[in-house]
Amino acid sequence: MKIPAIATSRLYLRGFTPADAAFALSIWNDPEMGEYLLDECMETVSDEYFREIQALGDDPECCYLIAEDKTTGERIGTCSFIPTGDVYDIAYCVHKQYWRQGYATEMVGGMIDHARQQGAKQVTVVISSENPGSNAIARKFGFRVAETLTEKKRGSDRVFSDYKYVLDL
Repeated sequence: MKIPAIATSRLYLRGFTPADAAFALSIWNDPEMGEYLLDECMETVSDEYFREIQALGDDPECCYLIAEDKTTGERIGTCSFIPTGDVYDIAYCVHKQYWRQGYATEMVGGMIDHARQQGAKQVTVVISSENPGSNAIARKFGFRVAETLTEKKRGSDRVFSDYKYVLDL
């Protein structure tokens, strides 16, 4: 799903391109940065999987975005949303080089603003109960816990207790 870039004070949330695949995998496949993601980190990434990641920008249902610094063009992180009717489900990851600088908050705010402009009635996000930073961001925006989920990290025995947050717009 393609959209025009979303502008925040410091970032552009722009469409995912094939050239972004290596950057995205550097976050998602890193044990520290991908700790709360459902996919287990891989020792090696197959060519087939890499091509699948390169094609994310063409996904018809999910809008995959890259958060990019407006001034320098540096990639800061990845984010996405899936609109289902008038509900937008969001997700985001920030490269650890940029942790604790307000970028995740800015990314979430940009996606909420976009959802509101598109007529969404709710925004949802699933966050591990063990992830204090992301839980704080959800509370800052006024999200409420709608349910607790139990999910198993693919490829491991690790089980997450996740919160599904809902924000009424």
